[in-house]
Amino acid sequence: MFVLIGYVIILVCVFGGFVFAGGNIMVIVKAAVVETTIIGGGALGAFVAGNTMKNMKASISGALGLLKGPKFGKADYIELLKLLYELLMKIRKEGLMAVESHVENPEASAIFQKYPKVLADHHLLDFITDCLRLMIGGNMNPHELEAVLEAELDAHHKEAHAPSHSIQTVADGLPAFGIVAAVLGIVKVMEYVGNAPPEVIGQKVASALVGTFLGILLGYGFVGPVASAMGTRAEEDSKPFELVKIALLASVRGYPPPVAIEFARKQLFSDIRPSFADLETELKGAK
Repeated sequence: MFVLIGYVIILVCVFGGFVFAGGNIMVIVKAAVVETTIIGGGALGAFVAGNTMKNMKASISGALGLLKGPKFGKADYIELLKLLYELLMKIRKEGLMAVESHVENPEASAIFQKYPKVLADHHLLDFITDCLRLMIGGNMNPHELEAVLEAELDAHHKEAHAPSHSIQTVADGLPAFGIVAAVLGIVKVMEYVGNAPPEVIGQKVASALVGTFLGILLGYGFVGPVASAMGTRAEEDSKPFELVKIALLASVRGYPPPVAIEFARKQLFSDIRPSFADLETELKGAK
């Protein structure tokens, strides 16, 4: 939603300022169709040439996803922390083997079924169950487990940020395609030199310069901010994985479940972090 609000502000301020200064908006409108075709088509071609089908789909999905909020809100993080707390309490009381059946078939697990948000997120669910499998059968010390989890999170981080990097590459190239459009316009103008009055040539030059203007505007005003917002969203969406890692590593190191969950809670940003008292009340209800 903020993306659309930002776009409106850009359009009103840029074009409104141009008109207020006495500019003729129709000069831009008339040239925009041809120039946008050259700039947009060139950028689209470069995007297709430089990406895999998987990354193109993820880029489009990520851009459209900005119209919605992040996957996890404050209530969802409480749900995740409660799930981790229940699992760690069961491990604390009955041992690691007590959660094996829950890990192998989480959809049928009485514990996981209490938390539909986590159960519906297959990537997060797989990460939780894979971590617990390592704890159950891996016989790994905390440092070894941490190295494995860090490697997996690093791979997840790179995959999650690949779409935003692709969109940023397009944004970086748009000003150059604007120059291409402007150069082609100047080439067209050269045909009229000596055969047309100065005012006609001036109009043609103005139309050509619209290409440079649109390339810069699209790159820095529209596509670039989307890439930045997608990168921020990728960071937000990776936060649940960080919480799982912190909580499980704390448990392996011997900390009791309430302390392990508190370590995880501290990883959240202030706007979505539940207070200690609120989370403690929720955890008491999960016992």
